[in-house]
Amino acid sequence: MESSDALMARFLALHPRTIDLSLGRIERLLAALGHPERRLPPVIHVAGTNGKGSTIATMRAILEAGGLSAHVYTSPHLVRFHERIRLGQVGGGRFVAEDRLADAFARCEAANGGEPITVFEITTAAALLLFAESPADVLLLEVGLGGRVDATNVIDRPAAAVVTPIGRDHAEYLGDTVEAVATEKAGIFKRGCPAVIAPQDYPEADRVLCARAEAVRAAPILVGNQDFSAHEERGRLVYQDEEGLLDLPRPRLAGRHQIVNAGTAIAALRAAGFADLGTAAFEAGLTQVDWPGRLQRLGRGRLAGLMPAGSELWLDGGHNVDGGRILAAAMADLQERGDAPLVLVTGLLGTKDAEGFLKNFVGLARAVVAVPIGGQIAARPAEEVAAIAAGVGLPAETAPSVEAALVSLQDRAWERPPRVLICGSLYLAGAVLSANDTPPV
Repeated sequence: MESSDALMARFLALHPRTIDLSLGRIERLLAALGHPERRLPPVIHVAGTNGKGSTIATMRAILEAGGLSAHVYTSPHLVRFHERIRLGQVGGGRFVAEDRLADAFARCEAANGGEPITVFEITTAAALLLFAESPADVLLLEVGLGGRVDATNVIDRPAAAVVTPIGRDHAEYLGDTVEAVATEKAGIFKRGCPAVIAPQDYPEADRVLCARAEAVRAAPILVGNQDFSAHEERGRLVYQDEEGLLDLPRPRLAGRHQIVNAGTAIAALRAAGFADLGTAAFEAGLTQVDWPGRLQRLGRGRLAGLMPAGSELWLDGGHNVDGGRILAAAMADLQERGDAPLVLVTGLLGTKDAEGFLKNFVGLARAVVAVPIGGQIAARPAEEVAAIAAGVGLPAETAPSVEAALVSLQDRAWERPPRVLICGSLYLAGAVLSANDTPPV
């Protein structure tokens, strides 16, 4: 049997554009495959600009702590494509094995018959085929881009449709206003199906999302800070909705934004019919949740070993303006707990608002070391990133690699061991995890 990599290479030739948002091509392929999207376990469909992955990871941890099995579909991957497809089983799901992935790819290629289709569309069809053929209690399905015409939006009646916080990103596909982005994300709401709207940073996003949910007669419509809320109190997470109050451990995931993501995850599970999991499952899930590459402390590994003694190494794939704001807030919180000079090691794509992202760290970061992102033709040159950082008031320099950037820190006279944050791109985060020998599990 051919490898999944060989099949993926052929998929690249099936459409001239990597991204071409449409539902027609995947609907045609799913029909040829016998409609696997109609044979799935209950689906919780998740869209949003930031927090999708963390919200899904939290739901998975809670479901598995409650003895249930959860399929999971997320994108992009960090190290290997297989990370996108987690097949559920009691006791904890596993990434799809190579033989099963290659077989699903081959069947999708045969059913597609050489017709135009994007890589994301045909691989999403393969994922849905695998999910339909494997028993599980629920499928946690992450939107790839947008929502309305994303390839995942082929589910007629999700158990719940969830939208996490919305910001400006992918303007070339979704529009350059919050309202435009929210309109695309709200396209996953379906008539008669629960709509869960996370607390939003922009009131215009709330307005668009609520209006769309009401227009399609989603039921119920749960709006964060109105129908459910979550906040931190004395190091605990306090969640409340019309069913009552839950006093839970703080999420294992770092950052104050994870309080919002955890609250959204709990609301989504309750709306989707999993309210009877029990408090113990919610408690265990929050303490066990893991989501690599998002405010992840790298305490061991090859790259961690290059750091000055006593320093901290953090990794996050955040790359848009709001993601930068969230990251900066998390770093400020760490600064309050333990003072340390903050150094950003960053690489950014040319499609991202580098200036807006880096401005969040003015007055917080001591220095920026810009690095290239290997294998990405859309990556900004490190010299360009450094110039942008300098332009917003951040002392900046370049290094040929993350490894070189970390080694260079050893030669500086620090008053205290530094805190280093590698950030700016999920592609960079994946390369770092691979280089550090800490692949996602």
